[in-house]
Amino acid sequence: MKIETGLILCAGFGKRVAPLTDKTPKPLLKIKNNVLLDKSINFLEKCGINKIKINTHYLAQEIENFIRAQNYKIKIEISYENEILDTGGGIKNLIKNEVDENFLVLNPDTIWNDKYLDEVVQMKNLFFKNNLNNILLLVKKSNSFDKRFNGDFDLNENLISNKSKNYIFTGCQIVNKKIFSKLNKDKFSMNEIWYENIKNGQLYGYESLNEFLHVTDLEMYNMLNN
Repeated sequence: MKIETGLILCAGFGKRVAPLTDKTPKPLLKIKNNVLLDKSINFLEKCGINKIKINTHYLAQEIENFIRAQNYKIKIEISYENEILDTGGGIKNLIKNEVDENFLVLNPDTIWNDKYLDEVVQMKNLFFKNNLNNILLLVKKSNSFDKRFNGDFDLNENLISNKSKNYIFTGCQIVNKKIFSKLNKDKFSMNEIWYENIKNGQLYGYESLNEFLHVTDLEMYNMLNN
């Protein structure tokens, strides 16, 4: 089965990378002359995505100007949030009027490259094979360039738990619309859904074996550019 629509979450303030983000939104920062958002868009195209939706808030016009200037062949829609809706609310808002049921979601502060392509295919296959509502791409802490991460989850036979914090969420996930069916609020974190699903033994993950490069803060930004 195919996922037609990809989402890129670009509404945040990027405070941990200030003062770089005083005038430039974090998705438009460059790592070795590569714009983070551009890397995410190109990656989704290579994943076979036909349409991309991007949410914005802080310095939204800068992101819109960038998209317009690149003249991408893929269809890109920008959705401005009057207030930041957090990760869960942002996704819910982006997909509320979509006919599609399943979406590939990226955080643009991870440096996405072709090494992830096969892992996304395998994650997608697991998602459809088991008729899941949500699956996260995780990586072991030992594979993270940034060694300061505490970790988010544990992963055992593709089932996510809180038993330990040996794995980090990479910023890539697949979501099905049904995951939001019981939520009546508009502003919330995906963590709320994840921890509820963990409690019910229903949150799944796929392990990435790639080195995890992530623009965590100003220190990491400088290290990645050296």
